[in-house]
Amino acid sequence: MKGKTIILGISGGIAAYKSCELVRLLKKEGAEVHVVMTKAAQEFVTPLTFQTLSQNPVHTDLFSLTEEEKIGHIALADKADILCIAPATADLIARAAHGEANDLLTTLLLVTHATVLFCPSMNVNMWEHPATKKNIETILSLGYHIMEPASGELACGYEGKGRLCEPGAIVKLLKEFLQSRKGHLRIKKTGQ
Repeated sequence: MKGKTIILGISGGIAAYKSCELVRLLKKEGAEVHVVMTKAAQEFVTPLTFQTLSQNPVHTDLFSLTEEEKIGHIALADKADILCIAPATADLIARAAHGEANDLLTTLLLVTHATVLFCPSMNVNMWEHPATKKNIETILSLGYHIMEPASGELACGYEGKGRLCEPGAIVKLLKEFLQSRKGHLRIKKTGQ
C-alpha cells in the first residue's frame, strides 16, 4: 500500500470507533490516508482523533475556505486510489444510491474515478430491510463494491448481521483491490 492514497469516509454510526484502528493499520502499511467525516460521524469520534492518527487534516465540510481555491472536493477525489466508507450507515448507502450530494462524502462519490468500497454497519433489521437491500443493489449496479457486514452481537444489543467487519479484514480487501489490475476487482459481496 506504500505510495497509495486511501480516502476513508466515515458516516455516523457507533462503529466509527473501529475506523480509528483502520486508519492506524493503513498507515502501518504505508498508505497515505485522508479522512472525510459526515456531521453525524463527528458525534461518535472527533476529527482531532483521526487527524492525529492519519497525520493529515480531516475533511468535514463541502466548502472549505482553506482549499476552495483548488476546488477542494475535486482535488481530494482526484488523489484517491481507493475511496473506502467504513462504517457505511443505512442512511449513507441510501443517499449514495440516489446520487445525493448534500455533504462532502456524498459529493466525493459522484466526482471520484477511484474504486469505491462500502463497509456497512447497522442494526440487523436495517440491514435486512427491503429498502436497504434495494439500495445495495443500486450501488452495486453503479459499479461500487460492498463488503458485507459480519454477524454477531451488535452495539444495540441485537444479534445478527450488521457488524462492521474487523479493520484487518478491510485492509486485506483493500490490498486485493490495489493489487488487482488497475485497482478494479469486481467483488459484489465479501463476508468475513
